[in-house]
Amino acid sequence: MDSFKGVIIEESLEDRSILKDPNLVIVGTEVEQMASQDQLEAKQWTMDTVVVSPEKVHVIAYKISKSLDQSGHWYADFKNKLFHYVIFRDTIFCIERKNKEEYEKARHHGRLLGIPEGQLDFG
Repeated sequence: MDSFKGVIIEESLEDRSILKDPNLVIVGTEVEQMASQDQLEAKQWTMDTVVVSPEKVHVIAYKISKSLDQSGHWYADFKNKLFHYVIFRDTIFCIERKNKEEYEKARHHGRLLGIPEGQLDFG
């Protein structure tokens, strides 16, 4: 199975020690200044592109879910050709990429947390 690739926004993490986990490889970083209508709390987003092996994806997803800010206004995600992990604080969706219903469940969960619709563009 292919490795998983995705993005973690550093400002979304209460505990950034997950970024030092040897099973989470940061392959790129981009900083984006946020316009006032787009921001929830952070004035900038530091977006780390990450790669996770399929053998460690469950462990890393769990650690991220416990590391995300308790406000609930954030998520992280990573995917490979078959599966897409969408990770909220204390809730993880492992979605078969062809399953539109599962994507809608994850988007619904994000809406309940108050995440803007434009940011729920996974799937």
